[in-house]
Amino acid sequence: MNITPLIWIITIGVTIAFFAYEFFAHVRKPHEPTVGESARWSAFYIGLALLFGVGVGVVSGWRYGGEYFAGYLTEKALSIDNLFVFLIVMAAFSVPKAYQQKVLMFGIIIALIMRGGFIAVGAALIENFSWVFYLFGALLFVLAYMQVKGHSGDPANNLFVRVARRVLPVSDEYDGDRLTTKINGKRFITPMLLTIIAIGFIDLVFAIDSIPAIYGLTSEAYIVFTANAFALMGLRQLFFLIGGLLERLVYLSQGLAVILGFIGLKLVFHALHVNELPFINGGDPVLWVPEIPIWFSLVFIGATIAVATVASLAKTRGDAAKNKQDRIDPAVPRH
Repeated sequence: MNITPLIWIITIGVTIAFFAYEFFAHVRKPHEPTVGESARWSAFYIGLALLFGVGVGVVSGWRYGGEYFAGYLTEKALSIDNLFVFLIVMAAFSVPKAYQQKVLMFGIIIALIMRGGFIAVGAALIENFSWVFYLFGALLFVLAYMQVKGHSGDPANNLFVRVARRVLPVSDEYDGDRLTTKINGKRFITPMLLTIIAIGFIDLVFAIDSIPAIYGLTSEAYIVFTANAFALMGLRQLFFLIGGLLERLVYLSQGLAVILGFIGLKLVFHALHVNELPFINGGDPVLWVPEIPIWFSLVFIGATIAVATVASLAKTRGDAAKNKQDRIDPAVPRH
């Protein structure tokens, strides 16, 4: 792709403009979005993302269009997993419903900044060191294993939060949606700011998942950035739209583990194709290893997300029906 500095400037400027509009039009005044509002804006941002992908395919060729769509699907799935952890954090800090929009907005902006930094570093590494594909592949295998294990630890009591509690005066009560408050003339940070600190740390962890994964699908930094930006746009509205559904996606982690493992394998295969390490095949490329085409990646990722979603909903529906039957007739033994 031939992406000029002007295109980069316009893209980043439009992205900032969208988030600024979101803040001043929807988030600045605390309120809990309605289902209708959330549905309309979620549909708008998803439609915009799909339209952009079509534009990439028409202007730059469908190879890049396919890479964008595969990357967008992967990042959207990882972002939904991100939302699940946000839900746990906000429940732990008892964030009032009316203020959750602000927490989510800050969390999404921090996520985009974190991923932007990782995108720049990843692009520089890939351009100068072909062996980094081995490193990214190995990292994705580890992350896939961690997804299977599920979210470990207490995300509301991570290292950043513990340090913040030690070094900063923290109030016990919320003061509206303010980040700081004054008590008896002394300045305190509120649980609102502490929640944002917790989410910022989580964003750092998720950026480590996200960027190697999408670099396994494309080497174009512009596609990596735009796929991430569109995946994060509308995430706030999606949270309120599918908030109840998040807890029913019981197989989401397993689905993401399969996707991360698949992309890790794709990265290792690509690394073998461009191999320069002297202790592997004498420093020559290993050409008999197949390159996984982008169309197959797109189909595989879409199918995995679909199977994980359907299986999750079937499992939770079956469990709910069984629990209801047990309440109706608890004397009947169940096998």
